[in-house]
Formats: sequence, C-alpha cells, structure tokens
Amino acid sequence: MYCALYDAGRCRSCQWLEKPYPQQLSEKQSLLEQLLSQTAVAEYLPPVTSPLQGFRNKAKMVVSGSVERPIFGMMARDGEAVDLCDCPLYPASFAPVFDVLKPFIARAGLTPYNVARQRGELKFLLLTESSQGGMMLRFVLRSTRKLEQLRAALPWLQQQLPQLKVISANIQPVHMAILEGEEEIALTPDQALAECFNQVPLYIRPQSFFQTNPQVAADLYATARDWVAELPVTSMWDLFCGVGGFGLHCATPEMQLTGIEINAEAIACAQQSAEQLGLDKVSFAALDSTRFATSHEQVPQLVLVNPPRRGIGAELCAYLSEMAPDYILYSSCNPTTMAQDIARLADYAVSRVQLFDMFPHTAHFEVLTLLIKKGGAT
Repeated sequence: MYCALYDAGRCRSCQWLEKPYPQQLSEKQSLLEQLLSQTAVAEYLPPVTSPLQGFRNKAKMVVSGSVERPIFGMMARDGEAVDLCDCPLYPASFAPVFDVLKPFIARAGLTPYNVARQRGELKFLLLTESSQGGMMLRFVLRSTRKLEQLRAALPWLQQQLPQLKVISANIQPVHMAILEGEEEIALTPDQALAECFNQVPLYIRPQSFFQTNPQVAADLYATARDWVAELPVTSMWDLFCGVGGFGLHCATPEMQLTGIEINAEAIACAQQSAEQLGLDKVSFAALDSTRFATSHEQVPQLVLVNPPRRGIGAELCAYLSEMAPDYILYSSCNPTTMAQDIARLADYAVSRVQLFDMFPHTAHFEVLTLLIKKGGAT
C-alpha cells in the first residue's frame, strides 16, 4: 500500500507499512506461536488475511485549524496538524463526506478546539460506515454551548449527505486526550446504524464498540459459528459480548445463550438484533462479565469470551477452572494476555488456534482459540 503521508514522514501509525504483507503475516504468526510455546496446541489454522487498504469502517479525526479552514486528522508530536482525509486505510466513500463537513463547520460556527489555548468547541469528528451504505457521524464537543447552532445547521448537512443515518453530539469537557465523554445527545431520531455480517443483522450505536475491519470481523464471527456448530452444545455464555456479534452468529433456535457486556449501548444493539432474528432463548444484559459469571453456581457447556486487551484475568480464569465448562472459545485482541490466561487454564487443552489480521501494517492482530476440558468433552 502506498501512503504519501507515510513517505513524507507525517504519519507513522502504520509502523509495518514497509514490510511486504506476507512478511507481516509471517511475523505475526511467529509471535503467536512463540507466546503459546509453553502450551500444547493441537492445530494452527492458516491466518485469515485482510484487504491492504480501504478496509477501515471508522475515522477518528482530531479537528484543528480555524473555523474557516478546519483540518481533520491528528496532531503531530511537534504540535502541527496533519490532515488525514486522504489516508488510504479509509474507503473512497469517506473523502466526499470530509469535503462537505469542512464548509459545514463554518456554517454551524463550530470553532475547532485549540489544545494549547484550551479554547474552541469542536474536538473530534467520528465517522463510521456500515457495509449496508449508511453512515454515523458524531461531533465531539467541549460543551453544549454551540449545540443549538449545530442543530440549526443540520438540515443543510443532511441534504448534502443523505447517507448520514445517525448523527449525535458527544460532550467531552475535560482538557485531556480523551476521545469522548459520557454524555451523548441524539441529533437524529434513529440512533442505531444497521449493519449485516453473514446474514446476521447487527447494530452500531454511538457509544458501542464495533470492529473497525468489517471484512475480517465477518470472517471471525463466521469461523466462531462454524467451530461452535461442530460441538455438542445447547447452552453458552457470551461474555464481554459487545453488540452480540459472536453470540448472534453462534445462536440456534435450540441454543440457550446469555450475552453479558458492561456497555448498555452495546446491549441495546444486541437485543435489537436478537428480536429481529426471533431468538427466544437468547438474552443479553448490561453487567460486568466477571461478576456475572462468578455469581453463578452452574455454567453452560460453552463459555465464549471476547475480553478487552487486559484479558479475562486471574479471577475469571480461576472460576472457569473450578466450574469446568466443557468448552471455552477465546477471542483476543492481545495474544500476550490471552497466553497468560490460557496458562492459568491448566485443565484445558488447546484444540485449535487461528490468527485474524484485523490490523494490517501494524503489529496487532486478533486470535480465536478453542479450549477443550481435558478428560471430558471431545
């Protein structure tokens, strides 16, 4: 992938850009196998590859410059603004949106936030696209002071960009490098962006997490579905479930499934999908996954975990070791903490492992691992 910003030394987010893609995959696979070298792995499946450009469905843009000439991108270490509108990781559909948003900022009177002076209102623009064609736009503001001006200017923006199905304002008043605040103000009646992977309807709400590489994410969910379909299970938990991508793919009319996620917005998305699919035995709740699990004296046959980068941790590992579900399906965005967790699950054998290259041109990747209770399930 050619990137003029990288060649000019303006952006180094894609730290592995100069490595040929086969080398990137090889190094990631080697790292994964090294991290699991103290564990007997029955099978490594070939890595799942990604498109090399245009694969990101989300742009997180720092807004700087002036209200007449805003700059969307990031701040370099020297404090200079870097325009990322032409970043080749974004699909071609993003550039025309950015072109319209620049004059819109002047129309709405949204002065870009100046970090050094701690003045201005508009801090970030967050743009997400669904593979179904719709988009979600979030304005991250310092306060509600310009909110009515923003509302008044929106009809022009929606006329120019009818693909904007969901628009909101997030209020982030703190002078820190925090992407968003707790308060979200809806600016359109609909606050759920429709998505669909593998004929499974999914929804993205402003404050819910969603994978940024939809093609690889769809492959990841489909693989989990296929692995679970091979197992003799009719009950499962989907812990750290997000918008329910894994559970909704694995669910069948017979499957008793409970999905748990701390983020209430994500749970609202998961519940909407389950209702649409007519899955009567599937339920979702906004709770802490570890507290939910450890409060139960019985476990289902399968526990699926998809934790944040910190992993599931010692407490949940100890609980799973004691309660001994037949199967654990572990999806990880941090193979280092996954390997630490697997080492704690000494009563489980690693049946298969597969790398999913969710983040090309970087050292990061996702992993799916199936663990089977030793001496029990097959």
